[in-house]
Amino acid sequence: MTRIENAEFAELLGGAPVMAIFRGLGARRSLELAERAWELGIDAVELPIQAAEDVEALRLVADAARSNGRVVGAGTVVSTEQVGLAARAGAAFTVSPGFDEAVVRASAAAGLPPLPGVATATEVQRAAALGLSWLKAFPAASLGPGWFRAMRGPFPEVRFVATGGLDAGNAGDFLAAGVRSVAVGSALEDETQLPRLAELLRRG
Repeated sequence: MTRIENAEFAELLGGAPVMAIFRGLGARRSLELAERAWELGIDAVELPIQAAEDVEALRLVADAARSNGRVVGAGTVVSTEQVGLAARAGAAFTVSPGFDEAVVRASAAAGLPPLPGVATATEVQRAAALGLSWLKAFPAASLGPGWFRAMRGPFPEVRFVATGGLDAGNAGDFLAAGVRSVAVGSALEDETQLPRLAELLRRG
């Protein structure tokens, strides 16, 4: 079995503890918020691609990211076809809600480090056996900070990006539990969230 590695996330996330997710906001608004995030020091941005207009938004933001020395990932990638769309739109990595080996392999083959989602020890073990050292834990708020502490024992080599139900109010609890990065999505509809999340970067 060919191993798939995604250690590149240590660099892709820039060592920052926060990633911003802009879902279904359209090209113009996504670009506006991405640029605001970059100004605040939140380098990593993810745009889920669930509709044609999402792919266009990804293309626009990815173009801006390249000129700013930043990277943008494609999120909610649940099929190999979407991997192709992400690659053509200029994504630097893919993010999935669950663990699908076919999607992981297609993404790696396209030159896009994959960040698949996990929620159980079995899924973490399967992903780690494949060679993945960075995983998305989803839905993080439901799993709770204690889940991450528990996973550190049997899987000390795995780095988790906590996603789902996080905001500026609870993100610090997950970082304190050993999470390497928190990904914040729907909470960003509240414009006060970005500067509050940027505070976490300064604390780190």
